[in-house]
Amino acid sequence: MSQKHDSYTTGTMIDLDLIQRAKRGDMGAFEELVFRYDKQVLTIAARHVQSSEDAKDIYQEVFLRVYRSLPKFQLRSQFSTWLFRITTNVCLTHRSRRKRHLHASIDHDTDDEHGGILAEAIQESGTADQHAERADTALHVGRALEALSPKQRMVFTMKYYEGYKLREIAEMMGLAEGTVKRYLFVATHKIRNSLKDLL
Repeated sequence: MSQKHDSYTTGTMIDLDLIQRAKRGDMGAFEELVFRYDKQVLTIAARHVQSSEDAKDIYQEVFLRVYRSLPKFQLRSQFSTWLFRITTNVCLTHRSRRKRHLHASIDHDTDDEHGGILAEAIQESGTADQHAERADTALHVGRALEALSPKQRMVFTMKYYEGYKLREIAEMMGLAEGTVKRYLFVATHKIRNSLKDLL
């Protein structure tokens, strides 16, 4: 058994123990579950909104929903998958409240090549030598992401910022993998057009 797989199995067993204890009303176990995943949830939220206050609001709502729903959690999926599905739903709901008028037409198949180029550009924006250049690039990237529809933005950030596979994103968002691919295709082309002067 590989070290990575062994670590994954150990993590899953810890989750199962904490879940069972939390279901019995052990608040210490629930707090430990929160501690194990809070940074990931906050990171996803922060990628999805522009305001740190909004990210904190999303974070709090996610774990409130988890606390309320945990007694009904049937262990049919990994706890992390279930948690991140709740996170994506809260993020999408939060964004839709602010931009109900935004709708996207998705008519094409995905092309991962453009996304890879964009991911490199975004990563480079975080390692530029001069602060002014980083700030300017970050501003353009932020505006480009803000212009996407909620689901396009979520798919793009989960793929290129968080490193999830399309299959994992589809499971978390409760969508078909083909739908996720189409969201990613449109998102990458929209951002590519927005950042064409920077790439």
